[in-house]
Formats: sequence, C-alpha cells, structure tokens
Amino acid sequence: MDRTALDRLGTGPLLLAPDLLLLPAGPVRGHGAVVDGTAFGAVGPLERLRRDRPDLRPVPLPGHLLMPGFIDAHHHLTQSFGSSLAYGEPSEIFRRVWEPLERSLDEEDAYLAAKLAALRSLRGGFTAVAEAGTRSPAGPDPVARAARDAGLRVVLGAVANDADGTHDGPGAALEAAEKHLARYDGDDLVHPSLAISIPEAATERTLRDTARLAREAGAVVQIHVNEHLAAVERSLLRNGARPLEHLDRIGALGPQLLAAHSTLVTPAEIALLRDRGAAVSYNPVASAWKGNAVLPALALDQAGVRFGLGTDGTRADAFRLADAAETAQRLTHGLAAGDSSCGGGWTWLERATRGAADAVGLGRTAGEIAEGRAADFLLVDLEVPELAPSWDLPWELVRTADRDQITAVAVGGRLRLWRGRPVDWDDRALLERAAAAGRAAVERAPITRAHPVSTEHRARGAAR
Repeated sequence: MDRTALDRLGTGPLLLAPDLLLLPAGPVRGHGAVVDGTAFGAVGPLERLRRDRPDLRPVPLPGHLLMPGFIDAHHHLTQSFGSSLAYGEPSEIFRRVWEPLERSLDEEDAYLAAKLAALRSLRGGFTAVAEAGTRSPAGPDPVARAARDAGLRVVLGAVANDADGTHDGPGAALEAAEKHLARYDGDDLVHPSLAISIPEAATERTLRDTARLAREAGAVVQIHVNEHLAAVERSLLRNGARPLEHLDRIGALGPQLLAAHSTLVTPAEIALLRDRGAAVSYNPVASAWKGNAVLPALALDQAGVRFGLGTDGTRADAFRLADAAETAQRLTHGLAAGDSSCGGGWTWLERATRGAADAVGLGRTAGEIAEGRAADFLLVDLEVPELAPSWDLPWELVRTADRDQITAVAVGGRLRLWRGRPVDWDDRALLERAAAAGRAAVERAPITRAHPVSTEHRARGAAR
C-alpha cells in the first residue's frame, strides 16, 4: 500500500475501505469510514456508504486494520530528556529526578523535550496524550507549540500548586488557571486542563477552586493520588485521612478529577471513585518500573470506575502498554484467583482508546471510529507472521502486536506519520537538536540518584 491517497487527507472527503474496521463492538469486515475535514463522517457497511456517497471513490487499504488512535491517559512530555535516568531507582523519583530536570529547562529546551516525546507517542500509536503539567519555568505554552508542530492531540495541564512556591497563594493559582483554560478554549489540538502535582502541593482552597473551575469549563484536573506509600502516610499524619479520602472531604473529588496512578486504593476508596464519578489513569509500566503497587484495575472495571491506560512517560508503544496492563493484572490478581481471562483482550483495547478518551475529558471528541468523532486513527498492518492465521484479533493486538505494524497515523483528519516518520517535518533534525539540549539540561540539573547508571555499575564491578 502506498500513501498517495492518504496524502489527500485534509483536502476533501475520503472514503476509506480497510480490510477490517475496529468498532466498539469489535472488528468488522466490509465496512468503511468517510473522513470529512477533521472528523469522521458516515461510518458503516461499505456498500451503503458507496450508495450514499456516489461522489466518493473508495480508497482501498488492503491488509490493514483501521482503528482509533490510542490515548495516553498520563504523560509528562518535558521529561523525555531524562528517560532512563529513572530506571532502577526507588519510588518518588519525581522529587530527585523529574522536578530538578524540568526546572532546568528553558523555553527552547521545553519545546524540544516535548516535541521529542510527541514524536515517540505518535510512533507508538498514540494520537492523544494527557500532559500532567510541566515544572519548567517556561510553563505549558512551549508544550502546546510542540504538540501542534508534531501533530499530536494533547490534554494540556497547567500546574496550579500554591503550597510549594509555584504560585503565591490561592488567588494567584486561580488566576493562572483561569487564563490557561481561556487561552486554549476551542483549540483544534490543545485541550486545556489543570494539574496539581500531589494533594499536599496545594492548599485546600486551591484544591476546591480548581475542581470547581474545571467542572464549569468541562475540563479535567490531573493529580497524582495514592501513588506511593510515603505520600499516603504523610496524608494520614497531616489530614487524618488518605489522599483520596482527603480530596473527598474537602469537595475536590468528582467527575473532573483524573487521578494519576491511584495504585494504593482500598475497597472503600474504589467505591468513592465510582460514586463521585472520578477517573483514574492506570499506568502499569510505571508501577513495574518505579511504583509501590499495581492498580487493581479489574476491580475498578467491575465496580464501574472510569479509567484509561497511561504510560507516565515510560515507553511509547501503545500495543505494549495494553499488553502490560493485562499482564500486570494477571500477575497481581489473576493467577492467585485462577482468573484465566483477566478481562480479555477487548477490555484493554477499550481502556486504551474509548475508555481513556472518557477519562481524560475527550469522550465526545476521540477514542472511536464514529460519525462526528475526530479523525484520529491508525492503519495497522495485519499481513505479518504474528497474525497468520488470525483467530482472535483483540487478543492478538494486545498480546502480539507492536508499533512496527503501524503503517500510518492520522490526527485531526491529517496524515501525520507514515511508516514511523513524520510526513511534513524533519524528525532527524529534531533528534540532533534534542540530543544536544538534553545532555546540557541533565548536566546542569541537580539530579540525585540512588544508584549509578548501569554502564558505570558494570564498569565498577569489572574493576573489582
């Protein structure tokens, strides 16, 4: 398949005719989708679409699955310069690695780091990410510019902390939050959001005010909650309640909340999340690499809690993320209970697409191939050894697919990547600039690690 026809995306309506189309009910044959401008028009049986739109000649996509783009429910785009510096480190690395690194980034650094992360996301099949708020002094605007230039949809958090020196009191925090929501209201690719690093980083007034402001604006507030044992214990000592319980007591727990991680939740807190309509980002790779526990996602699913899958900036391969989500549940819950299904393949595809869209506030915008939804989609090559023969595509996508099978990525009705490379900007130039800027940023940042990087560790062992 060549990209000639797909280059016409954005120039007029196209009727796409893949071998398989992934709908909420599952993969179907003989269906097509009209891309009209930035959104999907009609979606349905190809023969009906051809009758209804005789002006459109179908664009055949042989050997390919047309599916909604994945949505990363939790990311930190300006942390890309650090990457492996967090590997093998104990928990709460945000205090020792990420905050020092981000605070060292000027506007150009923040732009380059965010664009590098956006490229990684697009290559991995993510067409949208929830950015949980940079601590760079340049603020969120360079991140917005980088996402637009890369062609990635972003739910852009602006940090509203007022108990750690970020803003000078609740009034300043609220004013900055209002300006951020107004600045990106109605933007095609940038969807404004508010962010508080952890509940203890904001006063109770600001936690309540940001919750109210987000509800009124139809936005989300992203907060890292119940992630680490130390944070839970600090909350118990300070507030007499666990972090989620504290948010509920002060009126900040509701449908506007996107709780990051929430790995340490009790049955009572799962009920609170459900009853208040809050959403959670389930970040299984982050739990394995730096966490204290794994979110009991299957329990949340059964309870009816809204949640999506997030990377937390760990690695940008959406198929591997879905595999990690299922595997983590199997290892922590399924094996002991004799649960051989662990939600089935479809659960994790759903939570990585439509469920994630709902969790991050894009439920009416993205996450599925449907009329009126943004034309954010992937073309996935099915003619690979791993899928021959194919018996259960949802399971196969979760267990055996990876980003190498992604032929094309489209966001907002425009082709953004073809076979892993941007179609309208120079990725190699970005890599060169980002490598130089990243090295300089890490060298000047006051990063503290518990362990040496593995190359130093092996060298020391060899010397002994």
